[in-house]
Amino acid sequence: MWHYILRRLGQAVIVMLLVTFITFLFLYLLPGGAARSALGLDATAEQLAAYNEQMGYDKPFLVQYGLYLQRLLGGDLGFSFQQNQAISTMVAQRMPKTILLGVLATTLAVVIAVPLGAIQAVRRNKPVDYAITGVALLAYATPLFFLGMILIVLFSQIWPILPPQAPQGFTVGEILPQWKGLILPVITLAVVGIAAFTRYVRSTMVDNLNENFIRTAHAKGLPSRRVTVHHALRNSLFPVITLLGMYIPGLFSGALVVEQLFNYPGMGLMFWQATQTRDFPVLLASTLIVSFATVIGALLADILYAVADPRVRLSGGIS
Repeated sequence: MWHYILRRLGQAVIVMLLVTFITFLFLYLLPGGAARSALGLDATAEQLAAYNEQMGYDKPFLVQYGLYLQRLLGGDLGFSFQQNQAISTMVAQRMPKTILLGVLATTLAVVIAVPLGAIQAVRRNKPVDYAITGVALLAYATPLFFLGMILIVLFSQIWPILPPQAPQGFTVGEILPQWKGLILPVITLAVVGIAAFTRYVRSTMVDNLNENFIRTAHAKGLPSRRVTVHHALRNSLFPVITLLGMYIPGLFSGALVVEQLFNYPGMGLMFWQATQTRDFPVLLASTLIVSFATVIGALLADILYAVADPRVRLSGGIS
């Protein structure tokens, strides 16, 4: 078990180093270099030279990369001269709000998708299975911004029961009291997850219902409900752990659309605003953070899956 965890940690470190190298390479290859991207088009030659000397960008490429890694390890993600603020400070303000939105949306998606997928598996090839499949495919194919606009029109204009804008505040504590404003963004972000998780749970549970241990449980006279819930459904949830880890990139891309649509002050809105103003340091820092989150999410998912399912056999790991 520990050999597997250490091996996966080593792989994660290598991948994150590659991510930092590619990110720095993009920064290095920007037109005008990192100094021009940070200071803008109006910067003078003297200002560019001073910035390059301060950040070490006048040194050889590998030395520059080493200094970049050193700054990252120290928590320095760069400086946004357009916002006149350290990017690490901006991230510290906005990341918890995006995490809150993502956790709420993912929780809602799993809570709804697991029962729906189980119903589909038990009633497969029946009208209820076809109905849920049709709705899930429609939800999966609907663009998030279009779905969000429909929800705003329905529940903020036709039936004015929810605010059209997400809560505003500098901290999560300031946002939570305005919980009604979170309902539409959370539902919008959760819809795609519900569609994906439903199909995944259905597929894995159908496979489990055809396994020999299910037939053995029925042959022993166990109630069908107990066999379905405690055996088939329980074993079908293990692969969902892996899916959750790989759901992070899609969650952030969805948050970018949802936060911009509902004016939610999170990482997605920060990234969107940075694209409008060509704030390259913020864009690269956001890309780096999402890449790290993806690697860490996949690592945690693999470890949790291996811990949760004792049947898993991994070469050089669990035996």
